[in-house]
Amino acid sequence: MDQDKPLKVMLIDDDDDLHLFIARLVSDAGYAFCGARSGQEGLAILDEEDPDLLLLDVMLPGMNGFDVCRAVREQGRRLPIIFLTAKGDIVDKSIGFKSGGDDYVVKPFIAEELMLRIEAHFRRQRDEFLAAGARDRGRTVRVGDLEVRLGQYEVLLRGRPVELTAKEFEIVELLAANQGQVLTRAQIYEHLWGEESAVEESSITVFIRKIREKIEDNPSKPRYLITVWRVGYKFIDRL
Repeated sequence: MDQDKPLKVMLIDDDDDLHLFIARLVSDAGYAFCGARSGQEGLAILDEEDPDLLLLDVMLPGMNGFDVCRAVREQGRRLPIIFLTAKGDIVDKSIGFKSGGDDYVVKPFIAEELMLRIEAHFRRQRDEFLAAGARDRGRTVRVGDLEVRLGQYEVLLRGRPVELTAKEFEIVELLAANQGQVLTRAQIYEHLWGEESAVEESSITVFIRKIREKIEDNPSKPRYLITVWRVGYKFIDRL
């Protein structure tokens, strides 16, 4: 969560009028807005838009909302997801929660109710962010030419900021805070996503590769983020 920019709400729904309505609603509340008309379009622009909360219609053309939700969670994203659904579409709410959703709002809904739910999720997200950073805020781990500023979502390489996603930083922070200690994929997975997450442990490998591309001079021969064969990863200075 970037404290220096407005929180962003993303809507994935094929109703143009709803896009106009929610865009105005969240903008009036001081939030940024972005939208997509299908699940495929929404997933395609997630990296670029990087929303803080997702409003997701269940009955979408092509890829339904539950499948979109699963795909978002498989990417390792922890943003709150609120399903929007017509009353007759609710067959079993457990399907939505099992796919990784956090909440339901039934159409037609009252604007005030939707905003209360959005603000409640943002408040919870903000509290978790502050609690997580409070323990180590201000502490900097230095490894070779890298500086990892714990609790601040900042990594510097030779004094220059490294552009990491929130999830990439959380992995670097976890390894840096346990410098020299080998952490298994399962340990990283459980720390970041919890036991009930739909994310696959194999996703850790993908995140590690992307991080190396940003912090290593030669990602194929890493200096900082080291693989311990058949065990996991550790953060050291190999030189």
